[in-house]
Amino acid sequence: MGVNVYASATEDGSDGSGQGGNSAVTIDCPDVGSKLTDVPEQASPEVARELALLDEQIAEAYRKLQESAESVRQDAEFADNAVMDPLKEKRGATIQRIADSIDRAGDRPEGLEDLAACTLRANDDQADEGADGNGDENQNGDQAGDDQNGDGDQNGGDQQGDQGQQGNGGQAGNGPVAADYADINAVQPTQQTPDPSSGPSRGTFATSCGVNANGVFNSDNVIVAPGVTNGAHHFHDYVGNQSNDAFASDDDLANADTSCVDQGDKSTYYWPVLRLQNGNQEQDAQKPGGGIEGNAGEIVTPKEVTLTFVGNPREKVTAMPRLLRVITGDAKAFVNGTANANASWSCTGFEDRQLKDKYPLCPSGSDVVRSFRFQSCWDGSNIDSANHRTHVAFAAADGTCPNGFKAVPQLVQRIVYDVDAPSLQDGGKTTPLFAVDSFPEQLHKPVTDHGDFINVFDEDLMGEMVDCINDGRTCGAGTGGGDNGGGDNGGGADNGGDNGGADNGGGADNGGGADNGGGADNGDNGGGADNGNGNAGNGSGEGTQEPSQAPEQPATTEPDASGNGAGGAPATADPRVYTKPSAKAATSAPAVGSGGEIGSPATAAPAATPEQSQTPAGTGADTTVPGGTEPQAVQGGLAETGANLWPAAAGGLLVIAGFGVLFRNARRKY
Repeated sequence: MGVNVYASATEDGSDGSGQGGNSAVTIDCPDVGSKLTDVPEQASPEVARELALLDEQIAEAYRKLQESAESVRQDAEFADNAVMDPLKEKRGATIQRIADSIDRAGDRPEGLEDLAACTLRANDDQADEGADGNGDENQNGDQAGDDQNGDGDQNGGDQQGDQGQQGNGGQAGNGPVAADYADINAVQPTQQTPDPSSGPSRGTFATSCGVNANGVFNSDNVIVAPGVTNGAHHFHDYVGNQSNDAFASDDDLANADTSCVDQGDKSTYYWPVLRLQNGNQEQDAQKPGGGIEGNAGEIVTPKEVTLTFVGNPREKVTAMPRLLRVITGDAKAFVNGTANANASWSCTGFEDRQLKDKYPLCPSGSDVVRSFRFQSCWDGSNIDSANHRTHVAFAAADGTCPNGFKAVPQLVQRIVYDVDAPSLQDGGKTTPLFAVDSFPEQLHKPVTDHGDFINVFDEDLMGEMVDCINDGRTCGAGTGGGDNGGGDNGGGADNGGDNGGADNGGGADNGGGADNGGGADNGDNGGGADNGNGNAGNGSGEGTQEPSQAPEQPATTEPDASGNGAGGAPATADPRVYTKPSAKAATSAPAVGSGGEIGSPATAAPAATPEQSQTPAGTGADTTVPGGTEPQAVQGGLAETGANLWPAAAGGLLVIAGFGVLFRNARRKY
């Protein structure tokens, strides 16, 4: 069984030999954790440890598969005998312990033993039994790769040159590949029904917590795998709360330092790091969760991070409970399918176009944007659940929460990166590939992107947030106005050790530079922020639509020639974002927000490289939007001013000369 999949996946010549292994084949195991919807509290710690062990077993089996590529080719039974059968045996024993633990405290779950067996699967064979039902994740075939590479080879050639990358995908050989990218110009804009122009909770509350410039990283996940080192098997960026490791208790979180400007926000915000596959060795190169598990390359510090809480178009929001845990997206979506996927990728100036299963190739002058819209309905009683999902839910298109659920402020994260479109034609040798960290068997697929949040707002500040949103105002330390100051990841605490050994204390000050309040728009904040005040991003000055809370399918219309989406909603104050300096003169202001949390894979058609394609909105293209405000001309160079004034000056001199002639003639007469 295993060898057949392996052979068919390597027919294109990417033999999987060498340092990088083989990204053409991965291991697909049923997700036991997602099946556990009812775990007694007394069994939870043991179950969490055993679930983390299942992840470790898969990671170990995947490493062995990579290292044994030659043996698999030579021996038809090697993959099954040496990798897959032992994995099934280990999983079976672990699953048995999980069932026993639950049985001791409650009802024994049924059918778990059927989840022990795993399969080998080709890279481009994504499970997709989830929400969209539109086929597998790579339904576009080699669209990105065909256009960029000419020969249709996913891997963009077979050489990575001196940068140490492998032709079969990425610096560590487990992805990404050329087919994981799509030109944003070829993506069809989202057709979104505007939210009601008024409603019971249309305000926004923004918080500013830095960009993690001091490098608070680890490969733990205190929500999913508490008490387990390297429970995530990939590295996370952290902003906000500074006590972020697998062993942080509720008291640790409550008493921690925070990187947020408003010290009443000690919430934890984290997401997988983005890396350049450029051959650089980070501090985690030889560590679990890092290079050992295929997460290699230079970690990119975000250029901007915006954290905004928005309301509900149907009802007033209620306060989030303290220590509420929320996970959005699915770190295993490549093998699990897209039922829980919530990745959104785009480019500044093109944010009416969202990619769910591709990384965007942005034109010159445009930055990569990843965004998350978290669940906004709470069950009213639990701060977490056995599978970390059933205690929260997404609202329907009209804002309706499921029966028994309450509307709470919805967290919208927007993260911007100053990275260039990779050179797919040479596998990233000229301009490196970029990708998020992932579980090793998930191959760095963009659909696996996800975000995590733990609410540690103090009660007074949470009350202010709720009042602000329900009153329809724009509030918070992240709102434009004065300089937010403060230090990124402040507090001066040393967060080394499990954070990769780096001192994450109050080193560099990330917040005290330029005031970004009026520049970059938050896009998805639901507040209709205005982009027109000299913002180079959208140029047209139209307000952004408030995004729908409902999951939406990608639109099927052709891209607008101007690169802009539709807009025109009334504008309010711009939420503030933290930024770090960039060499680009690019805009970071989004176009119209795309709305929904979950969507089907994008249907981008083959297109020219971004450099050959249209410019982003506001960089020279026609920015007139039906129903929106016409662009306001911004002029005023000295030469232009002189050119406009000299005819008037000349006319004035002629009038004065005429008066002089009349005066002299009058004197002669008298």
